[in-house]
Amino acid sequence: MNHSAQLIITSITQALQELRVNKLRTFLSLLGITIGIFCIIAVLTVVDSMKNNIKKEMASLGSDVLYIGRWPWMDEGGEYKWWEFWRRPSMGITELRAIQRNVPSAAMATLCFTVNGQTLKQRDQEVSGISMYAVTEDFDKLQNIEIAMGRYLSPAEINGGVNVVVLGDDAYRQLFPGSTDPLGEVIALKGKKYTVVGVMKKVGQNMAGFDFDEGMVVPYQSVGSLYDLKELSYDPFLIIKAANGVNLEDMKYEVEGALRQARKVKPSEKNDFAINQLSQISERLDLLFGTINVIGWVIAGFSLLVGGFGIANIMFVTVKERTRMIGLKKAVGARPGSILMEFLVEAVTLCLTGGLIGILIVLLLSLVMNYGFDFPITLSSKNFLIGVSISAIVGVLAGYIPARAASRLDPVVAIRSH
Repeated sequence: MNHSAQLIITSITQALQELRVNKLRTFLSLLGITIGIFCIIAVLTVVDSMKNNIKKEMASLGSDVLYIGRWPWMDEGGEYKWWEFWRRPSMGITELRAIQRNVPSAAMATLCFTVNGQTLKQRDQEVSGISMYAVTEDFDKLQNIEIAMGRYLSPAEINGGVNVVVLGDDAYRQLFPGSTDPLGEVIALKGKKYTVVGVMKKVGQNMAGFDFDEGMVVPYQSVGSLYDLKELSYDPFLIIKAANGVNLEDMKYEVEGALRQARKVKPSEKNDFAINQLSQISERLDLLFGTINVIGWVIAGFSLLVGGFGIANIMFVTVKERTRMIGLKKAVGARPGSILMEFLVEAVTLCLTGGLIGILIVLLLSLVMNYGFDFPITLSSKNFLIGVSISAIVGVLAGYIPARAASRLDPVVAIRSH
């Protein structure tokens, strides 16, 4: 084993010995490093995991899909003029047919009418807070609805406005406790009876705002007698998917022209509808995640600064405690570079220990979130390496001045010190 390797191993051993001998002092010194690394890696891990989850959901819902209604999801380059959006006419079958006839770049289009907070009844069972989705054909394809029991609505049922319903998982379990077979059973919505033909798989709320677990899907034409579809408090909207190989912006231009023509909007007038897409949410979330990253780095920076001073302080104390030993080493031929390396390695080891503790806490919390709250968070190897690298850098910066002071000690003065 060469001299440098032996020196590094000895320094690491001394650092670990320092941890054992002076537990409280070392713990307090490492606390800042641990908190700092925890803040950085926790923020990076959560943000990266949320980005990955959003990308997966966008891939499942389709990044080539437009959502068209009265309300824009984001401001349109200025103040959010809700008083203007509120007065816009609602989407309806006329607009859907215009898209189907006049937009060849669209692979499929559907109309969805959503009403939240509904109450369903089934014999002596009653459940509130259900979201009703009244839809036309192809809705299940555009939202990737998966069936756990029974089947989805048939085209004949949708086009004929038949009173049939597909329930969400939570709605089904509350209406039919004890895992009762719901297929063929009748439920009531505002006094109107619907026959259950299927139950959806449990999926949670998606980026487009659909919460199918506490929801129900019925044919669009079946709710005309229950709700005034043109009432301003409701907002039926179109969902349009681009054909394979079609640029979304090209389809967006065609959709805009078809809807303006169908609604007889004059060339000098603005659109009386909003065209939304999931990328708008993704872009805003990227800005939000960027802000969260900055806040995390600022908090971590202060913690690391305090931790760095703590490590520097413990290294100055260590140098003072070993002054006579340093003098003896230099007297028998140890070079200043070797002394410098010894204390630098010790400082880096202490920082790495604090950093690894912080990373371990992030890992444990991610496991709790994964298995306890069903929120997928993964500590990536990239973030692990970032944490280790920052710990090492802080160790070098915090340990350099004490190590340099140790390497420049006069051996005679050092041996005589008490």
